[in-house]
Amino acid sequence: MRRFCSLIICAAMAVNIVGCTAHKTEPTDKELFVIGFSQVGSESDWRIANTQSMIDTFTEENGYELRVVNARQNQDNQFAAVRNFILEGVDFIVIAPTVEEGWDSVLAEVQAAGIPVIIMDRSVSVEDQSLYLSNVGSDFLNQGVMAVSWLDRQDADNGDGMVEILHLQGTYGATAQILRTQALEEAVEEHENWEFAAQLCGDYTEAKAYEVVSEYLQTNTDIDVLYSENDNMTFGAMRAMDEAGITYGEGGQVTIITFDATREALTYCMNGQIALCVECNPLIGPILEGLISTYRQGYDIQRQVFVPEFTYTSEDLTTSFIESRSY
Repeated sequence: MRRFCSLIICAAMAVNIVGCTAHKTEPTDKELFVIGFSQVGSESDWRIANTQSMIDTFTEENGYELRVVNARQNQDNQFAAVRNFILEGVDFIVIAPTVEEGWDSVLAEVQAAGIPVIIMDRSVSVEDQSLYLSNVGSDFLNQGVMAVSWLDRQDADNGDGMVEILHLQGTYGATAQILRTQALEEAVEEHENWEFAAQLCGDYTEAKAYEVVSEYLQTNTDIDVLYSENDNMTFGAMRAMDEAGITYGEGGQVTIITFDATREALTYCMNGQIALCVECNPLIGPILEGLISTYRQGYDIQRQVFVPEFTYTSEDLTTSFIESRSY
């Protein structure tokens, strides 16, 4: 039942994000409402699904023109895209930021141009919170807490031996990396028998994760847990472990925890190769459309909106459920 609740919750969130203060919006004589979308990149299956959710939602049939610019994981590219949106006179700007820092100036330029902004997926760290209307996306800290709580339960069942954790981190400075890392680091401090075998940066890509894990395994193979901050990095690490002769999954040496819960990762989980998938829901388009629609009607919107997400083990999964997912 819980797997179908997310659809219901998303619908409810899309219609229950109205604030209590009305404001006046500028009329537009354009036939379509134009949204400029600065997407961080296409580095992962999650990101591709996230972009597709935006494309499927903000269609001409629904009265929108969506202009997507892929920043290829480069913040300067995002700054250029946002400034181009200002010159083009778009009606609204959505930004999925590469990292949190460095956004004060360009967002001030957007505000001066009178264009409203929503931050999507990750967050920005700015002194003036009025520079954007809302931040909609995942509760990354809670994702990490769910993961380490699950690991704590497994550790309690398996005794008090040392737990060597290989921590595979995403792009440094990205919200997901900061908060998923925070949850794990705090848990390691609280557990005397948990320690880091290493903390490596996989930059949220399969290729980089394969590279850094392969290099690490050349001299270090004492690993009990892989805590990988997205599925694509997990796939790269799995390939590296395969080549190094290190087993994982049920009956194997390494227990794998991964974030995103894409169909491929869930399939590995159902088959016992991945122990825990922590969901990171990329289908943000409909929720964003609800926020923008509410704002256009003259109402304030919530400053922070979290999407519904769950965790999955092999016991929770079936082939039909995995095939029913759009990512």
